[in-house]
Amino acid sequence: APEGAVPATREEGKMADSTKGRPAAAPGGKALTAEQVVARFNRLRQEQRGLASKAAELELELNEHSLVIETLREVDPTRKCYRMVGGILVERTVKEVLPALENNKEQISKIIESLAQQLQAKGRELNEFREKHNIRLVGEDDPRQPPKEGPEGAGAKGSAAGVLVS
Repeated sequence: APEGAVPATREEGKMADSTKGRPAAAPGGKALTAEQVVARFNRLRQEQRGLASKAAELELELNEHSLVIETLREVDPTRKCYRMVGGILVERTVKEVLPALENNKEQISKIIESLAQQLQAKGRELNEFREKHNIRLVGEDDPRQPPKEGPEGAGAKGSAAGVLVS
């Protein structure tokens, strides 16, 4: 089973297969087994984490660009400066490097905006999938259902593992 997921027992898996995935049946008639639902949910979460990670990385790069741009604006434009291009350090002047850095900063900002939109879309997709298949995370109270009773919480080990609730 994928990391963070509480897999169904072998008996539950057989029951889901024999009932054509009844616990996680999709409204369109195409049934998914509990394992398939958990795997897809975890894949969506991983994609969302990847987008967030890339956005955070670019935010750091944007901050570095801003810092260098602010520093170079206060320097004589004819002064030598060095820039790393493809792993090679090249000598330029401030007046040559500053416009390129400002352009890069703009491009990075646009990419961050695009990633933010993709992250929102992935979040909506993830929430729709959770609602469609009635998925809750361990330790998360579902406002639509009474508190956990009986075997539903039995597989929890205090981590944020995914649980399929039928």
